[in-house]
Amino acid sequence: MQKKIIRTSIILTIIFIIGVFFIGLSKDKTYDTKDLIGQKITKVQIKHFFENRKISEKDFKKNGFTLINFWASWCAPCRDEHPYLLKLSNEKNLKIIGVNFKDKKSRAKNFLDELGNPYAEVASDKLGKHSVTFGIYGIPESLLIDKDLIVVKKFIGPILRNDYSLIKNIIEKK
Repeated sequence: MQKKIIRTSIILTIIFIIGVFFIGLSKDKTYDTKDLIGQKITKVQIKHFFENRKISEKDFKKNGFTLINFWASWCAPCRDEHPYLLKLSNEKNLKIIGVNFKDKKSRAKNFLDELGNPYAEVASDKLGKHSVTFGIYGIPESLLIDKDLIVVKKFIGPILRNDYSLIKNIIEKK
């Protein structure tokens, strides 16, 4: 009788573990940030890269649009997008804020010295914790925010020619 109870317990435990395993596999684990579009950015406090101060959402309100670009010197696609960011930095209705992601300050500074600095402000996210606030899970990524701090568009990956044209169209319409 006792062997039967032990055998039944073992079988039920195995069935339970297999069930939990299959339920876990059937869930969608994709981290998706598309819900950020239309959401308001609030309570931002990121350390400024060059100055002893914080960059906050107040810095985003000073222009019609703000492009928050997450980048690093060690990121090859960041080099690919850099010429487009330099072009966008000339737009009157757009302010670009760069957030340097998990990078050494000297390397990030050399990157900007070598390629040019398209950013009106540069922030530092050494540990990558502030990037989570913006739904960033890889770089380069960028968020286009309007003057009301609403996320208009999210760009996953480097901003290239098509993205450049799209950003120009959006900021010129308003």
